[in-house]
Amino acid sequence: MKKYKIYIDENLPPKLADGLNTLVQPQNKRDGIDIEILSIKNTFGQGEQDEDWIPKVGKEHGIVITQDFRIQTQKHQKELYKENGVGILFFNPPSNSGFAYWEMVKQLVNRWDEIKQIIQKNKPPFAYRCSARTKFEKL
Repeated sequence: MKKYKIYIDENLPPKLADGLNTLVQPQNKRDGIDIEILSIKNTFGQGEQDEDWIPKVGKEHGIVITQDFRIQTQKHQKELYKENGVGILFFNPPSNSGFAYWEMVKQLVNRWDEIKQIIQKNKPPFAYRCSARTKFEKL
C-alpha cells in the first residue's frame, strides 16, 4: 500500500489537518492507499522556520499544502524544497489575508480528488498552484 504524508502549513489551522485526516481514512481503505494528513505546527512546533521544516518533510518524501507562495518565489526556499524532495501544493487566496477558514475547508474538500491524482502521479519534488477559481497547474 502506497503511503503519503501531507502536511498542512502553519498558515492554516491545525484542526483543518486533524479533520481532513479523519475524513480521508474510510476512502483510503477503498482506494488502497494510506494518506496521513498532519499539521506542520503540531508536528514541528509553533513558529518553525521554513528552512527547518522543509528538510524534515523531505526526509519523509512529504507533501505540503500552503498559502505561502513565497516558498516558490524566494530562490533559496525553492532550491531547498527541490533539493529535499518535497511536493508542494499552493493555494492562491483571493486576498492577502488568505482564505477564510470555511473557504479553505471547502477548497480542500472540493479539490481532494485532484490533490490525490497529483500526489499519485508525481514523485516529489514538484509544485502546483491553484486559485479559488482555477484548477491546479504545474509550476
